[in-house]
Amino acid sequence: MEMQVPAAVREAHQQPAAHHQESGIHFEFSPQLGAYFDKNTNAFWSRWAPEPRPCFNPRLLVDIRAYYHFLSQSKGTLQRADGTYPIEYVVLASATPGVFNLGGDLDLFKQLIAAKDKQGLLCYGRACIDVLYSNYVGHNLPLTTISLVQGECLGGGFEAALSSDIVVAEKSARFGFPEILFNLFPGMGAYSFLDRRIGDKKAQSLMSSGKIYGADEMLSMGVVDIVAEDGAGEKAVNGLIQERRRSRNGHAALAAARRRVHAITMDELMDIVQIWVDSALRLTERDLKLMHKLVSRQNGLGDAPQAVPHERRTRGNRPWTSPSPLPAQNFLRPQQASDGLRFGNLSVAHP
Repeated sequence: MEMQVPAAVREAHQQPAAHHQESGIHFEFSPQLGAYFDKNTNAFWSRWAPEPRPCFNPRLLVDIRAYYHFLSQSKGTLQRADGTYPIEYVVLASATPGVFNLGGDLDLFKQLIAAKDKQGLLCYGRACIDVLYSNYVGHNLPLTTISLVQGECLGGGFEAALSSDIVVAEKSARFGFPEILFNLFPGMGAYSFLDRRIGDKKAQSLMSSGKIYGADEMLSMGVVDIVAEDGAGEKAVNGLIQERRRSRNGHAALAAARRRVHAITMDELMDIVQIWVDSALRLTERDLKLMHKLVSRQNGLGDAPQAVPHERRTRGNRPWTSPSPLPAQNFLRPQQASDGLRFGNLSVAHP
């Protein structure tokens, strides 16, 4: 099967603005996504802050693809005026207090399903698994990927966390797949990633339960690798990096070997997306009403962030500035728009 990624996602190659500091370099890919390279640990940290809801809206997918293209084109090194630095770790994290990510853009799903827009759903699914697969294969570089989960990690957000080699979670983090509650299933990698981590039976049980799990429960099941105290997630990640300093190459090679032995292919992920799309188009009006309730939850978590330590809202020494909400007219454009990411009869403009 030939993987066809939406053009705007595939070609998102803009160079980010860079801001230098003594300890590292900040990169601004968009108002929704920033990254920080820590010179002391050779780790690239990205933090997303999706608006208007803390989910994978199409514009965020474009932003992530631009960042991943930047990583893959680096060939594993960061060339700067003051020297050349190896990129040894890539860390996924969130800048939204109390939320890692709530997953798919349910409001967009509702519109596409109501319009019976199969191509639109397929296009969104392809865009999602394209960025997840890039992280899963370590951007085709000899590095280790880490997900730092602080807060709510649901649906597609959970799938994103699972795409990394290592999952670190703070104690108050919560995980789950709510899709079964509105008669659907998580179709962007959950089954594949969980099957390789904990086996088929446990994977099916977790996806079909509709339950919310705590970080310690996920640790006992083998889904999460490390649980840190609240507010100590960054310290736990940096501690792991320091602990592996002398064996980093061996661990990165082991991760590559694991991916070969328990391989996940793009064909597998795309076949499951197709099943997900067909299932989504069979949803009833009652199912869509339940989905609408979860959209309201996404809105609520986005509008009322919990109080968290200040250091969680920073990248290195530079505070994260929350982006302004996206105007509705820029979020969804008519079919004739040519400057954005197209989803069947819907498209999203570039930032």
